[in-house]
Amino acid sequence: MTAQTETGEAGRRPPGPTSAVAAVRCAVRESLGQLTAPAPSTPGTPALVLVACSGGADSIALAAAAAFEAPRLGLRVGAVTVDHGLQEGSAQRAAAVVALLTTLGLDPVAAQAVDVPAGKAGPEAAARSARYAALDEVADRLGAATVLLGHTLDDQAETVLLGLARGSGTRSLAGMAATQPAGRYRRPLLGVERAVTRASCADLGLAVWDDPHNVDPAFARVRVRTQVLPVLETALGPGVAAALARTAALARDDADALDSWATTSYADLAGPDGSLDVAALADLPPAVRRRVLRLAALAAGASAGALQAVHLQATEALVTDWHGQGAVSLPGGRAAVRRYGRLYLGNDTVI
Repeated sequence: MTAQTETGEAGRRPPGPTSAVAAVRCAVRESLGQLTAPAPSTPGTPALVLVACSGGADSIALAAAAAFEAPRLGLRVGAVTVDHGLQEGSAQRAAAVVALLTTLGLDPVAAQAVDVPAGKAGPEAAARSARYAALDEVADRLGAATVLLGHTLDDQAETVLLGLARGSGTRSLAGMAATQPAGRYRRPLLGVERAVTRASCADLGLAVWDDPHNVDPAFARVRVRTQVLPVLETALGPGVAAALARTAALARDDADALDSWATTSYADLAGPDGSLDVAALADLPPAVRRRVLRLAALAAGASAGALQAVHLQATEALVTDWHGQGAVSLPGGRAAVRRYGRLYLGNDTVI
């Protein structure tokens, strides 16, 4: 009698994954394979990787791929979904996401409710801060080595365009990092298009949730997604999102190199009192000099979140456009002043 396969048909292998499913799995396998021997929280058990999952196509595709790939790499895989409480029925949706993730084989799976306070930064920034705080809390509690995020190539393209519109410099144009040096977050799908993650979920028969905020034009990112990128694709042809993602990768390499140069220069130039030699600063390329000034301002206690390009430009003028001007005010009650060929940064009531 002829042996039968799992399909019940003689001599025929079960079908393999579709191209979309394979693409997502390949990206996840490559990212997880780069982990440097993550230490398990409990000796003798595999290290735990968590997937941050909203229930949308991107994170569901990521979770399904991680559930398939992680055990093959000697890793455990769990998940966490964050309930921001911003929409009616959010708790029920979080429970549905937990149920789906559990059926995919992820364990443990946690749902974390957060409060999103109103603030000057806007609802998007407030929700993001609350979300990452929740992810950090769950990862710490469960002893997770890594948290996987479902950002895609399209998300990267949108981030680059937003940074370009804000004039935020090379670091902003670099977009999101696929990995964080010495950090827990990884983005395996930055090279995968959003359409592929959606197709992967469809091919696997996985139900996904479409967040109405993702089509709400009140949000700048949504306007970029639904209005700006389609216009660019129409005017310039297909492939704009992929080109922007490549630009982000190139800009990140440049920004990393400049940051490294600036860190070395700052260590060489800073005196025991933290002051900097003006002549040496003037010899640096502008891109490096501004980074050195930022490092000096932060070391002096300036608020990182409030330190803007206008502050660095005014401080740089003390080096490159000196005509006897007074101190430059910096965020956090700090200031920069030039005296006898040196630049001092510190408390504005002292310097």
